[in-house]
Amino acid sequence: MNTLALGPGWLDPDFLIDKFGVLGVLVIVFAESGLLIGFFLPGDSLLFTTGLLITSDVLDFPLWLMCVLIAVAAIVGDQVGYLFGRKVGPSLFNRPDSKLFKQENVQKAHEFFEKHGPKSLVLARFVPIVRTFTPIIAGVSRMNYRQFVVFNVIGGILWGVGVTLLGAALGQIDFVHTNIEAILIGIVLLSVLPIVIEYLRARSRAKNAPPAAPSADRPAGPPADPAPPAADGGDGGPQRGRHARR
Repeated sequence: MNTLALGPGWLDPDFLIDKFGVLGVLVIVFAESGLLIGFFLPGDSLLFTTGLLITSDVLDFPLWLMCVLIAVAAIVGDQVGYLFGRKVGPSLFNRPDSKLFKQENVQKAHEFFEKHGPKSLVLARFVPIVRTFTPIIAGVSRMNYRQFVVFNVIGGILWGVGVTLLGAALGQIDFVHTNIEAILIGIVLLSVLPIVIEYLRARSRAKNAPPAAPSADRPAGPPADPAPPAADGGDGGPQRGRHARR
């Protein structure tokens, strides 16, 4: 089965599975779940393709065992990301950009975590890039560890097992086999849709936000009219009176 590589050929899920097998799938899931260098890896399409290849007898491995191992790899990957975040702390936000690291990705994950709270650990599983940085941000924020573990396990199972079983179920349909390239593209586009929606919402909020209040040290309107002259002789009247008394 040939699939379309959504990027470099070595990121093609079919190529990765054929080249590295089950171990390669688990390493990629682990890396994408919490290592800074794993944000660009094809998590969703890889899991979908893995389930499809198993039910198609192309990959000879028990489906139930693959689901268990994928869930474990995802949970452990998030765990490593959380511990890394706790150790590195705020210095992560001051790290300069490089080819494999962008501050923009950290900021997106931070905003996602701040908006959704603990449940972001579950929601982020289905959003590329964000799922890599969210457990790290949870560690930076020193999220309650027990709470983190609970949501980490839930997210790891729902994403790792769910997407793999989806590929296995659809893999039994002939239409999927003949249109696998379009389906993988659709999975990627669907997974990045939350990022696009949030970006558009942020732009709309910024556009409709009221103008900033004027600064306290700068008058909001024209200067006030000067005070009327004194009643006892005009400008300097009182002053001349004091001199006269001398």
